[in-house]
Amino acid sequence: MNDQPSSLPEILLVEDEPGDVYLVREAFKDFPCHLHLAEDGREALAFLHRRGAHAGAHRPDLILLDFNLPCLDGREVLTDIKADPQLAIIPVLVLTTSKAEVDILSAYQLHANCYITKPLELDQFIAVIHHIQQFWLTVARLPPTTE
Repeated sequence: MNDQPSSLPEILLVEDEPGDVYLVREAFKDFPCHLHLAEDGREALAFLHRRGAHAGAHRPDLILLDFNLPCLDGREVLTDIKADPQLAIIPVLVLTTSKAEVDILSAYQLHANCYITKPLELDQFIAVIHHIQQFWLTVARLPPTTE
């Protein structure tokens, strides 16, 4: 969250799997925030750099990034985010299906703030999203956004 107490957190979900999008939206439905969706890597970068249809987009306070995306994969998106000084301060949580050590290592080498493997069970998936809400949007102090 930013330092404005009345503003709701802006969250960018970068996810191409409709079922996972649905589950994340369901998990966030009772949590006060603005949840934005980018369905591929190119759309995510357009949102973050405020290009095209996303010219008026708010800078997110938190990014939930799948690694397995069409167009540009999550590694390319993460590389772009962390190379831009204005975007680099935004916490990026990799939320993906891969348990591969090479992917985990890659995410942290690219300066992801967290790597989470998506659980296969519905109740566990929802619980993970609630833990993200609790820690990243309630306990942690996020950097102030610069519009």
